Amino acid sequence: MSAARPARPARRLYRSSVSAMALALALLAAQAATAAPTTIKLATWNMEWFLTPATFNTLKGGCTRDESTHRWNPRSIPCDVAATLERSATDVAGMVHVAERLDADVIAIEEVDGAGAAAQVFRNYRFCFTGGHEVQNTGFAIRRGLPYRCGPDLMELSLGDQLRRGATLVLYPGTPRELILLAVHLKSGCARGSLDSSARACERLARQAPFLRDWIAAQQRAGHRYAVLGDFNRELQSERGEGLWARLGAGGPETPLFNTADGERFRNCFAGQTHTGYIDYILLGTALVPALQRGSFERLTYTPADAWRLKLSDHCPVAVRLRLD
Repeated sequence: MSAARPARPARRLYRSSVSAMALALALLAAQAATAAPTTIKLATWNMEWFLTPATFNTLKGGCTRDESTHRWNPRSIPCDVAATLERSATDVAGMVHVAERLDADVIAIEEVDGAGAAAQVFRNYRFCFTGGHEVQNTGFAIRRGLPYRCGPDLMELSLGDQLRRGATLVLYPGTPRELILLAVHLKSGCARGSLDSSARACERLARQAPFLRDWIAAQQRAGHRYAVLGDFNRELQSERGEGLWARLGAGGPETPLFNTADGERFRNCFAGQTHTGYIDYILLGTALVPALQRGSFERLTYTPADAWRLKLSDHCPVAVRLRLD
């Protein structure tokens, strides 16, 4: 029996060699996967006052009837929303169906009350959300398996938490594919008006513009690949003169941007909607433009039957595909 013992170290050496080989092969496979081009689908969707049923039920009894009252109580919903936008299980299932049709890897989402609400619709996703106390938060849904890091809120956009913060996300952090995203939901009520107007909505949107421009300029100077996406509440493509597009420095030497909706035909989300132009956009920084797959712009509309029978959203998703080498 003692003569058989020397064989054991040889078996251990064999197992170690196999383990080392397996580890080396796994590392080579990981390196090959990292080196191979990756295509991701990037989208944005304003989900219109999207809460969990329990939260909606809690808040509807104390709804607010005017903007100033709502500002002082951010954990509230307007009374018209309380009366018309309580979603049933069937409505939520309809939203799930939209998300499944969209089938995007990363979605900037607006007017959502955090990860608990978003998880009702986006199955098999992770989430990054702004940390405000309001019901309408901005964030991202990220398909499980994608490397990411939630970034800090862009607080300045909120004008002291009177409006919505910007959400930031880093995809593939620390790798050559690193991509920095900013999700925004800018002030509503000034889709076409002059930003020099004394109208409150236009004045507040004008105050947001420099903070957004500064964030874009910082990414540009650093040579980052970046995108700004979300609900801009502004018809950028019909602007003339010193509108929001110009105030972001778009097309200038310091802060150029490319609007992925340029040249695309506008379509309303459903029959009977009367909007005249896009307000939801995906804007790419200079270094990211070569990654855009031409012809990949998508506006995912609702069927007339779904729009009539379900409480979906007054916005519908916009998406593009990017090839990240």
